[in-house]
Amino acid sequence: MLGYWDDPSGTAAAVDADGWMHSGDLAVMDDEGYVSIVGRIKDMVIRGGENIYPREVEEFLYTLPEIHLVEVIGVPSERYGEEVMAWVRLRDGVSVTEDDLVAACRGRIATYKIPRYWKFVDSFPMTVTGKTQKYRMRQIAIEELGLRAAA
Repeated sequence: MLGYWDDPSGTAAAVDADGWMHSGDLAVMDDEGYVSIVGRIKDMVIRGGENIYPREVEEFLYTLPEIHLVEVIGVPSERYGEEVMAWVRLRDGVSVTEDDLVAACRGRIATYKIPRYWKFVDSFPMTVTGKTQKYRMRQIAIEELGLRAAA
C-alpha cells in the first residue's frame, strides 16, 4: 500500500519505512505460505508476561458441547496486569457452572489461559453492523467485578 489519499498522518501511522502496512491484525503463515488472520493485537491479553490470544481460547471453548457462543476478553488485575474473562452463551436447555467449565478446560489448555472470570449471558453488546463490542464488555466487566482500582 502506498498510503491513504490526502492523509499523510494516517499513512505514517499505518505504513512503515519499508512500505509494510500495520493493520493491527494478528496472522499466522502455514508451511505453504497461506496466511490466516487469528485476531487483533489490541485484543491480546497479557497475563503475568504471557501473551494470550482470545481467539485461541475461544476456539478451544467452542469445542465444549455446552457452549453456543463465546467471547474472550482481558480484564485488569493488580497482580497479573490482566486476567482472562469469558462471556458465554450456553446452548438452549444446558446448565453448567463456572467450576464445570474450568474442569473441562483443565489439562486441555494451559492453566494460565483458563478464564479466571466467567459471565453467562443471553446476548453480547453489539454494533449496528453486528460486531461484538469487546471494549464495552470490558467496561461492563470492570464495573460488575469491582476492578476499577486495577484498571
